[in-house]
Amino acid sequence: MTRRFVDLSIYLENDVMSDPPAFAPKIQYFTHENTFAQIEPFFPGLKKEDLPDGEGWAVELVQLSTHNGTHLDAPYHFHSTMDKALGEKKPAIAIHDVPLEWCFQPGVKLDFRHFEDGYVVTADDVEAELKRIGHTLKPLEIVVVNTRAGSRYGHNDYVAAGAGMGYEATMYLLERGVRLTGTDAWSWDAPFVHTAKKYGETHDASLIWEGHKAGRDIGYCHIEKLHNLESLPPDGFFISCFPHKIRGASAGWTRAVAIFDDALMASTVQPR
Repeated sequence: MTRRFVDLSIYLENDVMSDPPAFAPKIQYFTHENTFAQIEPFFPGLKKEDLPDGEGWAVELVQLSTHNGTHLDAPYHFHSTMDKALGEKKPAIAIHDVPLEWCFQPGVKLDFRHFEDGYVVTADDVEAELKRIGHTLKPLEIVVVNTRAGSRYGHNDYVAAGAGMGYEATMYLLERGVRLTGTDAWSWDAPFVHTAKKYGETHDASLIWEGHKAGRDIGYCHIEKLHNLESLPPDGFFISCFPHKIRGASAGWTRAVAIFDDALMASTVQPR
């Protein structure tokens, strides 16, 4: 039996365009050469040369938002309530309450790289793509969308690149039992710069964050800033994307990974 892993996550790093500059992560690196001052107070009388090769430890100080890097958004990020369309509106769950079974399921990739930046994907677009790849959605499958943004990661236009998932497209997935989705773009929705232009013309606030706001009606999670989706086939793999357990938070960082394993996939086949 062979098992192959494909990393679907971006780095957390300085000076690479992954967020608007004001929201970018900041990492301060302390190396083996400059951390003696951190160690010595624990061991009075210690000299730097007493340490093996005179080296201390390496450690990093990180300033982050929960939405930096590849991360999983909880329903709480989208709205204060969820599941209105299911007949039981209730408080939206934070990241520490996201069901773990949502985060390890067979994956499905929809290829929307041909759509222009700012395009809002519709339910018809999703249905057409599923038909093209010959896939029928099953409950709890993890659906990821490959947009043009994936090729622009690290470039100045990354945050404005890629198509976004509209309300109807998102609901199409949720109504079929999907509870976790993902995108290689900065946001599940169309980039703000494009939505702002439409809002300026119409003053229709329903256009703002419409894909996210689908969570008001059916609670779900999505991963943002995925990477390497172009290397995936339409299906035939699992996705693992367990979030960091941050109490009460709207999101948690994840090391998203695609797993190709025939035995694992065989376990999802229902007996006749």
